[in-house]
Amino acid sequence: MAATLNKVFLMGNLTRDPEVKQTPSGETVADMSLAVSEQFRSRTTNEVREVVTYVDVTVWGRVAENCGQYLTKGRPVFVEGRLVTDSWEDKTTGQKRSRLRVRADRVQFLYSPNANRRETSGATASSEWAPAPVAPIAPAPSPAPAPAAAPESQDPEDLPF
Repeated sequence: MAATLNKVFLMGNLTRDPEVKQTPSGETVADMSLAVSEQFRSRTTNEVREVVTYVDVTVWGRVAENCGQYLTKGRPVFVEGRLVTDSWEDKTTGQKRSRLRVRADRVQFLYSPNANRRETSGATASSEWAPAPVAPIAPAPSPAPAPAAAPESQDPEDLPF
């Protein structure tokens, strides 16, 4: 039997405030949505493009309590967890439905969690925060001259990636 691995690492911004609930057994659970973006340079137009993926994240226990207390929409976070499948039957059509979500084991706040909390004296702490810096995309490298007698199998257009 082959070994398997189910591990997810994501860094992005929350698209909404965490929704914190209590299960009937008293365990805390928080549901969040994360926007993860990827930038790339188009080969044809050479312009920078961005693709955003939205990921549902579920957090349990003390981590869920901390997320509900300190996180708000727009905050940057790093999530470590695993993929799980939610399955249900659509009540209107009767069809079976499913979706993937991340079950987070760890959530790292990428800003100061006290940035928007009120001090005991009543003064408000600084509301300024900034996500971790992101390296800019380097300009597309200029193509190297092809060797004089390069075989067809080494043509860059034939590479599988």
